[in-house]
Amino acid sequence: QHWPAEPPPASLLALACVAVAAHAQSANDPFEKTNRAIFGFNEALDTAVLKPVAKGYQAVVPELMRSGVTNFFGNFGDGWSAINNALQGKGEAAATMVARVATNTLFGIGGIFDVASDLGMERSTEDFGQTLGRWGMPGGPYIVWPLLGPSTARDTLGRPLDLAWSHALVINDAGVNLSLSALNLIDTRASLLSASRVVDGIALDKYTFIRDAYIARRRNLVYDGNPPELPDDDEPASPPPAVPK
Repeated sequence: QHWPAEPPPASLLALACVAVAAHAQSANDPFEKTNRAIFGFNEALDTAVLKPVAKGYQAVVPELMRSGVTNFFGNFGDGWSAINNALQGKGEAAATMVARVATNTLFGIGGIFDVASDLGMERSTEDFGQTLGRWGMPGGPYIVWPLLGPSTARDTLGRPLDLAWSHALVINDAGVNLSLSALNLIDTRASLLSASRVVDGIALDKYTFIRDAYIARRRNLVYDGNPPELPDDDEPASPPPAVPK
């Protein structure tokens, strides 16, 4: 779940329009030269290792099993989302996420089956970078990290906690945790294969497209789909409004 988030293919064309509009503003990318070098390294690693392994995983592992793997790791992510919803004052969403985790853990065999969605418990995904944004922290400069991919200064501050919330909290075996982390990475990369093909097909400058789409999407998430107009400095003039508990 911690692989650099790409939007699903259905929303990529819409995000392309958002990204183009966002690019009309001055992108907050003071480290572009370094970022592009790291981006190139990540792309080369992805092309040589991650994408072929993900394609093999998708070809060999049945869809039902892959869905179970995705649900298992998603169940851990739901627990972290519950905490972040609570920290943002979204009491109803936090309660729903707690109920999702309890339902899927007990009745979904440890989260392998997403019973909660079938019962109408909608997922409300939040991470600590979004929480910091809800508290009024600006996004800051765009940063590309080796292996982890696109980020901002704000998301970078939140990412250690996002990464720390994982199966390692309940499993003490280092070997098992390493294997599960590798499986999570492969499964997540496999789920992004379609999105990657769309990006490759529509982006003249892949670095710029991913940067602008990432920044636009993160702002959209912080403001729950209703971001204000961008001021000249590309940062919110004020924190998002408080959400009633």
